[in-house]
Amino acid sequence: MGAQMIITVLGGLGLFILGMDMMSQGLQQAAGDRLRRVLEYLTFNRLVAVFTGIIITALIQSSSATTVMVVGFVNAGLMSLHRAVGIILGANIGTTVTGQIVALDITAAALPAIALGVVMVLFVKRRVYNNLGRGILGFGLLFLGISIMGSELSSLRDIPGVVDLLAKFGQYRLLGVVAGALFTGIMQSSSATTAIVIVLAGRGLLNLDAAMAMVLGANIGTCITALLASIGTGLNARRAAMAHLIFNVTGAVIFFFFLTPFTGLIRTITGRLASQVAWGHTLFNVVNTLLFLPFLPAFVKLITKIVPGQEEVLEAGPKYLDRNMLKTPALALGAAERELGRMADLALEMVDDTMHMLVKNDLGILRKIARKEDVVDELEKDIAVYLSEMSQYGLTLEQSRLVASYLHAVNDIERIGDHADNIAALLQEKIERGYPFSESAVEELKEMHSKVRNMVARAVAAFRSKNLALAREIIAEDTDVDRMEKNLRQRHVSRINEGRCFPPSGVLYLDIISNLERIGDHSVNIAQIVLGDF
Repeated sequence: MGAQMIITVLGGLGLFILGMDMMSQGLQQAAGDRLRRVLEYLTFNRLVAVFTGIIITALIQSSSATTVMVVGFVNAGLMSLHRAVGIILGANIGTTVTGQIVALDITAAALPAIALGVVMVLFVKRRVYNNLGRGILGFGLLFLGISIMGSELSSLRDIPGVVDLLAKFGQYRLLGVVAGALFTGIMQSSSATTAIVIVLAGRGLLNLDAAMAMVLGANIGTCITALLASIGTGLNARRAAMAHLIFNVTGAVIFFFFLTPFTGLIRTITGRLASQVAWGHTLFNVVNTLLFLPFLPAFVKLITKIVPGQEEVLEAGPKYLDRNMLKTPALALGAAERELGRMADLALEMVDDTMHMLVKNDLGILRKIARKEDVVDELEKDIAVYLSEMSQYGLTLEQSRLVASYLHAVNDIERIGDHADNIAALLQEKIERGYPFSESAVEELKEMHSKVRNMVARAVAAFRSKNLALAREIIAEDTDVDRMEKNLRQRHVSRINEGRCFPPSGVLYLDIISNLERIGDHSVNIAQIVLGDF
């Protein structure tokens, strides 16, 4: 194999991987948060969860992306392990769409797709269609890469021994499985491995036995992405990743021992080798899912024994709001107050989580903060709607005043969550870019964070207990926080002038103390609500 051939094949492979990643990212961004909402809500039983996994993965063309999102939801406690496993089973079927598309050999569409995608990316301003253009551009690059690889790999047949070497993957199937798993582990994409196998088979370089052995290996290798995503996450997130691994490995082992009759069945579907590989990939995942689906509850129990422990699940949506209570405003107000308290606890947890990020430089908690922020935002809307609906019923003057105060409180609590989320994003930038904070800066942030955190906790306590004295104490501390922010800014300027502070770090530092000061302001607002001053 000449150097030019190697360069061309690697270049084609690079275009293929770039195109697949661009297509997946473009389609995900075009769909926006709708994908996440679908994953969260359309999973109320195991069958629906499987179909949700199929559809989502077929749309975004990445089972790894679906699995990583699921691991994130489970880590945040927003999805049960039963739901997650159902979606993962479906994702394995959805990802086979890529292989079916590759097997169609529609490389003639590559250049028109690239042209259309570039036009949409450069000239379409609306974000949804701009991202869709990126997906189309990725689709074109994917097939351009396949075309380049295919035309160059065809010449391998003329090199003595190459076809015989590749045929050994069929003779020694375990070798083919290992090769497929290793390649997928390196590429972090089973779709890439399957596509390359289909191209090789279509050019006559792999027989069906060898190709299917590598496809089985690819299904094992793809688990690495989810396992990596689960590092540093919660217990159930690790269980979801383990379920993915056991499901794929078990299926591969079962089919490995029945590979000869299975390939015989595939040959009856179509006579074209590339299509046989694509259908083999699809049927393997469909049959594997059907085998596991009836035993899903038992499978989940097995996973909990393999990865033992207990973990509290964060419930999405309102827990206490009952619309049947609306006709009895006194009861409905009590329910709203309990939901407000739950929302406030989540916002306070987010503030605590930012300190953990600052001290430990831990990005693992970032996804958890983001999901808590989503729950806080949802609760704000749910509580506000509930209180507004309550106003339609006959309220006393005191009840009307309470409704108004709760509406103000829910806004301030949501803003506390927003500012905590802002701080988390700033700390993420600091960690990812390796920006250092001086020891003095870290200690100052700890001091201000501690003061503001205590203000939030006491404001929530005052709100719950209607403690007027505590509310007045919090309001009196507002000046202290403002003075502290001013002093920290002055010290920061001094450190910059003395060359003791890295300028980009300084920008992040100032933004963090600004967000902390705003959290203090919203704590004061809650205290003022307790006093009836709103």
